[in-house]
Amino acid sequence: MYKELTVAKNNKESSDKKASNQPNALVRYLRETRGEMRKVTWPTRQESTRLTGIVIGVTLIFAAFLWLVDFIFSNSLHWIIELFINA
Repeated sequence: MYKELTVAKNNKESSDKKASNQPNALVRYLRETRGEMRKVTWPTRQESTRLTGIVIGVTLIFAAFLWLVDFIFSNSLHWIIELFINA
């Protein structure tokens, strides 16, 4: 019985020591994040400008395409409604 209590006490002490040696979760998260951010290869100003232009260009093209599709569908629907109302 005494031996079991001693083992349990030693296990508790060793787990307490492990917990006190490790930083809390927030500090660990921030350290790991900082370490990962150091590994990032950041683009140059020229690359950033070029890629931003590509994104804006594709966005404008896609917006024009959606406007055209919307225009066609709305006029078609308007034409169909007018056809049934006047029939």
